[in-house]
This record gives sequence, structure tokens and C-alpha cells, in this order.
Amino acid sequence: MRRSIATVSLSGSLVEKLSAAAAAGFDGVELFETDLISCPLRPAEIKRQADDLGLTIDLYQPFRDFEAVSAELLQRNLKRAEQKFAVMAALGAPMMLACSNARAEAIDDDALAAEHLHLLAERASRHGLSIAYEALAWGTHVDDYLHAWNLVRIADHPNLGICLDSFHILTKNTDPARIREIPGEKIFFLQLADAPGFAIDTLHFSRHYRCFPGQGGFDLTAFTEHVLAAGYRGPLSLEVFNDVFRQADADRTAVDAMRSLIILGDAVRQRLPVQTSLPELPAFSQPQGFAFAEISVDAHSEKIAQDLLARMGFTHTGKHKSKRVQLWEQGSARLLLNHSHPLTTDWARGDAAISVIGVEDPNSSRSAARARELLAPQAPRAVGVDEALLPAFTMPDGTDLFFCRTCEPQNWLADFDIVSSAAGQAGLTSIDHVALSPAADHFDETLLAYQATFGLELRPIEEFADPYGLLRSRAVTSEGFNLIFNVPVIGGADPKQSGVQHIAFSCSSIFQAAETFRANGVPLLPIPQNYYDDLSSRTGLTPATIARLREYGILYDKTSAGEFYQLYPTSLSRNIFFEVVQRIDGYDGFGAPNAPVRRAMQSSPS
Repeated sequence: MRRSIATVSLSGSLVEKLSAAAAAGFDGVELFETDLISCPLRPAEIKRQADDLGLTIDLYQPFRDFEAVSAELLQRNLKRAEQKFAVMAALGAPMMLACSNARAEAIDDDALAAEHLHLLAERASRHGLSIAYEALAWGTHVDDYLHAWNLVRIADHPNLGICLDSFHILTKNTDPARIREIPGEKIFFLQLADAPGFAIDTLHFSRHYRCFPGQGGFDLTAFTEHVLAAGYRGPLSLEVFNDVFRQADADRTAVDAMRSLIILGDAVRQRLPVQTSLPELPAFSQPQGFAFAEISVDAHSEKIAQDLLARMGFTHTGKHKSKRVQLWEQGSARLLLNHSHPLTTDWARGDAAISVIGVEDPNSSRSAARARELLAPQAPRAVGVDEALLPAFTMPDGTDLFFCRTCEPQNWLADFDIVSSAAGQAGLTSIDHVALSPAADHFDETLLAYQATFGLELRPIEEFADPYGLLRSRAVTSEGFNLIFNVPVIGGADPKQSGVQHIAFSCSSIFQAAETFRANGVPLLPIPQNYYDDLSSRTGLTPATIARLREYGILYDKTSAGEFYQLYPTSLSRNIFFEVVQRIDGYDGFGAPNAPVRRAMQSSPS
């Protein structure tokens, strides 16, 4: 099944859009009229450009406000259509998208609308072209797909069919199941777009907030299943109006778009395995936790990290045989300090960053195959003689993923010369979760890539107050493997909001860890007395427990499933800090109610 993308979904000139679509592997494009009008190339030249790139022009769009009009306006509309048909012939575009009339003067007469659509299709047929009629969600009289289909059925012309657009159907909460009642040969085109789950004016929503499949709240798997079950065999095409995509790098956006279609196609294939030719993705391999997390450091932050880790009970157990990388361990929690991984040049002295996540993976070869199919680029990695050959890929946020099996005889730990044996002092047991901070414009792209690579559960979006704005947070999780992504709600927010990462360690007893930290001189994040006054008023904790939490600066959360404790050493650098957590019973969150307090204190100049 072919894949297509509307040129309006990408930034840049038309030539840049075509090049990006081709490089990402698309078979064709929907050519948006504005892109043609603003292009210095003539239609025949655009066709040659597309041909050279291996792209077809599958649809020319949009043709607006044609049907159900006065006789005088109909004649002008037919003249306009003939001009477009000539352009389409030069472009080699076989089909034009006609949108339902959205003008106030449109006539509420189905018979007249069908008559006009028949006339348009007849004119198109003389040029060997077809018309795909689409119901706009804000159409004056035709605003749902069943009404549009009824007009197509009444018009009864072989060159007239319906275009189904997931946005226009799902944003109005119209039941898509009745798509199955439409003969497959009369579904001429399919346009796919997701959208976030909030309600505003439909036209404004459509023009600014659409996103690629899997990045919003629509059930596009079920929607696409209905369309294919009806017998549609045309391209899966993305038509996404989005302010971010309009200014983002076109090549990157096109890859993000293609990845979303690959994921959607595989999900649909699993539900309709016999009826489609959609390619199969390699099955995901369930992560079994974190093998390690790597922090890139410079000379200054390396010394700070070494001192902080030692005070937190970690032991420097290994030195890499060929790189300036140290291994620090406590229980099954392993950190690498890498002095050879390049930091970005705009960071200040003493900065540090999470650069690599080692995933404990029972089937690394299968995960690598899946990552490749999802268009993840292979991470550049120098491998010395007899060193572990770990599959490594770079994710959209710039973090590298290494797929590991620590329990195997020839595992990645063999790349380190032993410095000393591990002996944890603070009761830290493993890495509980890692929080990353992608660029705000790549939040959805990053989430989808991580979630799809491992088949992780996508948690609901949470937002919390920050001293310098509002932060958006979303987790992708599985048992023992949790990632959190945090970005400013407004992309151009204060830099104090952006780029902050952290690593959270599980512990057997939060109070034991706190006592050890105090004895070792670990500087802890101060928590305001007001927090504990509030905690006392809204929980059933005893005064003695509240006093003990306050003594060590421990934060607390409780749900119906269980309890959660959090402890924060002061930050390693402006970009990264550590967290220690203890989960009681079935608590599976991340202490979101405490995030504003933690952020306020981390941002405090004192």
C-alpha cells in the first residue's frame, strides 16, 4: 500500500518539500495549490522534478466552494475548474479534491448539489481526471462524510467519489463504522491526521493543531481499519496542518511523518492481516529495565559527579579499556561518566547531560531491526578490539539507545577493567526512571519514537507550574522501564525551564538512604515548611512521620494503589540532577503533585 503526504504538512519551498518527502520514502504527494502558485517552476517542470525523485502527484487540492450555487456562479466555477484541469494535466495529477461548500451563500439543496457535482465530474472525465468530494467539518450544509457520500451516490458518476479525512470525521465525534457501508471503489482518497484532545473552534483547530498518527487522541487504527475493510486500496496519505511543522526542518518532519505511518500501518495490519498489503514491523522486545545510564561530563562536572556519587554510596568499579569512561555501581544501578562524548559547544563550563541509555533487552537483534524499520539512525560508535558490539541508535531528542544483555558471558561490562568491587552503602537498588527534555517542537515526535520502539504504555499528559512558566510532562512506561519527557508548554520559555534531565534511583528504604546521605555530607534539596504544613492537613500521616519527612526533605505522594517517597540531592549541574524514590505497594506514578515544589526549590537562587 502506497504512502503519500500533503505538501502543506512540510516547510520550505515546493522543491524542498518534494525532496524531503522522497528522502523519507514517500511514494507520492498531495500538491497543495498554494505551493504550486508560489513556485517559480511551471507545472510541467514540477512534474519532472517529482518524476526524478520517484514521486507521483496523487491529488491536487483544494478546489473550494463549487457546488450548490447560483447558475451565474456555477458558470464561473466551471471556468475555474477547467483552468485547474489544465494545470493537473501538466502536473500529471489524476485527481482533484473538491471540498464541500463553506460559503454563507451556499444553497441548502441536496439535489442541486448532486447535479453540480455530476457536472464537475463529467468535465473532469473529458480530461481523464477524477473528483474526490470531501465534507469539511465546517461546511455550510455538508459537514459530515455520510452526507457527502449521499451526494456522491445521487450524482452517480464514475469519475466522482468521496475523500475521507480522519480529522473532519473524528473531530465531530461522528461514528466512523458506517464507512464500511461505502463501496470501496467509491472511496477515492484517504487523508489521515491526528489531533490533541481539546475542544476549540473546529476551523482554527484544523489549521493549527493537527498532528501525525499516534501523536494525538484519535483512534486512527480503528478509523483506518474501517476504510480498508470497505475495500479502499489507494494511498495512505497524511494531511496535517500544524504551526510547528510549517517552520520545522522539512527532512526531519518527513521522517517523523513516515514513522507515524509505519506504526499505524502495522497496527492496522494486525487487525486486518488478510485484507491488506501493509508491511509487518518486527515485534518489539519488552525492556527488562536499565542496563545503565551514561552522563557526558567535562573536567569540572566530572569531579563534581565523582564526589556526589561517592557520597551517595556508589562505587567506582570500572575503567573503560579504550575510552575515558568510568563505571559507577550500587546494587543494579549503573552509571557511566563519559569524558569523551562531545557536549554541545553552547553549554557552559561544568555542564553535564544524559547522553546514552542502556536498555536491558532480552532480544537486542530484534529491537535493532525494529528501530531500523522505524527510521532511527544508527548511532556513531567507535568499538575497540574484543569490545561488545551493542546495537545503538539515536533517538529524535539526541539520546543514544544501546540494546544490552548484562547477564550474558561476553557482555558490555567486559569492556571495563575492574577498579574495585561494588558495595552499595545507601540501599539504592536500580534505576527507577530517567527523565529527558527534548526540544519543545519535537515533543510528540520523540514520544512516538520511544513508545513505538519498545511497545511502551503512553501515559496521559500532565502539566505543572514552574517558577518560569508551565511544564508539560508525559511518561512512556513498562514494568521496570520508565521514561519521562518534560518540555516547556511555550517553546521560547526561560532557559531555566529547558534542557533539565534527571535519573531516579529506587531504594529499599528512603529513610536509610536519607540517613546515609546525611552522614556522607550529601547536600539535599531544602523543602519549605509550608509543604509539610499542607501535607499534614491533607494526608493521614502521623505528626511523627511528617516530622521525619521534614527532617530529611523527603516528599510524599499517595494514591489508592500505594505510596511514594522522593528525595533530591542538589543538582549535579544546571542540566541534570538525581532523585531517590521508594514505591510502596502498587504506586506507579512519579510524584507529579510534588513537581512544582521541587522545581521551585531547584530554581531558587539560594
